[in-house]
Amino acid sequence: MNFGIIKERKNPPDRRVVFSPKKLAEAKNQFPEAKFKVESSDIRVFPDEAYQKEGLEVSTDMSDCDVLIGVKEVPMDALIPNKQYFFFSHTIKKQPYNRDLLRAILDKNIVLYDHETITNYKGYRLIGFGRYAGIVGAYNGFRAWGLRYKSWNLPKAGTLANQAELIEQLQNIEVPNIKILLTGSGKVAKGAMEMLDAMNIKKVSVEEYLNNTYNEPVYCNADVLEYNKRIDHQVLDNKDFFVHPEAYVSDFMRLAKVTDFYIAGHFYGDGAPFLYTREDVKSPDFNIKVVADISCDIDGPVATTIRPSTIAEPIYGYDPQTESETDFNNNNAITVMAVDNLPCELPQDASEGFGEQFLKNVLPAFFNDDKDGILQRAKVTENGLLTPRFTYLQDYVDGKE
Repeated sequence: MNFGIIKERKNPPDRRVVFSPKKLAEAKNQFPEAKFKVESSDIRVFPDEAYQKEGLEVSTDMSDCDVLIGVKEVPMDALIPNKQYFFFSHTIKKQPYNRDLLRAILDKNIVLYDHETITNYKGYRLIGFGRYAGIVGAYNGFRAWGLRYKSWNLPKAGTLANQAELIEQLQNIEVPNIKILLTGSGKVAKGAMEMLDAMNIKKVSVEEYLNNTYNEPVYCNADVLEYNKRIDHQVLDNKDFFVHPEAYVSDFMRLAKVTDFYIAGHFYGDGAPFLYTREDVKSPDFNIKVVADISCDIDGPVATTIRPSTIAEPIYGYDPQTESETDFNNNNAITVMAVDNLPCELPQDASEGFGEQFLKNVLPAFFNDDKDGILQRAKVTENGLLTPRFTYLQDYVDGKE
């Protein structure tokens, strides 16, 4: 079987790749029956020469590859018919802007495996860039604080080589006695926590965070049942929240009253309560001054996130009274960092980590008859049709919704 690592063609350019040269060479050694080819690219973080140095073929012709592996959406005119593709298609949530892409995939008889649909038998995602979003998001949040309060001037994350350099920058700033709230318990939150811990910021429990004052910066990591409560006041477990989100209301304001800097690293599911609303932000009890919204759901659970920001212009202000965007330096503004493609700012580390996951969890399925069902669960299209698991997308494809 021939595998091709394709060039990223989406704009703005994305320098990430699924396999670093060393990890692809490792894959070649692990699966000698497979052939691996790399499409020439002047964009990706690893140059063509780095792959050639590992004894890997670099070419502009990928037509002889059976499986083509990329990161972001492949432009419709670049899709090769009758191939198998791996990439983030951004179609499985019925994103309107990619409806035509999914139609083209079906028309060209392509087997699509979306990176987001690669899960274990329990439904947990096996690969992704979440950790790196958390790492960069936390860094960008501190950068936003420094710019807002003129207390430090950190370089943009994308100008630094890796996580170690981001940490080095953060270790050189003097953070005031602020309270930092981090929501979430998954890979995104864990990535952000890596940065906070590397800065030696003290971690405290929710109760300590709510009730104590400190003469140093502290942070608290709150899980869903610590910022939501059941309407009937029962105290159950996380599973109950995910199964019955309609039975809960937000209890976030008790945290917002004492928080200076909020890092949103949670996953937000359909039907769950908003963490805070626009009305909440108008309250004099709302103390949050800077928000690093890594989750970046627009006009959603974090009311101050009214649009995604960009790597070029990562920060904007939110005016609580007018519920609109303003200069982030305005005295009444809440400073918002809401970049929706944060891992792009750490392309080397993100690529190395992603390749490690892909080699461990996905490639073996091609050589063990997919004994764990990895490929079967991840397959979105086949033979010009949606697979049974994804037939819910048919009305989306047909333009009925």
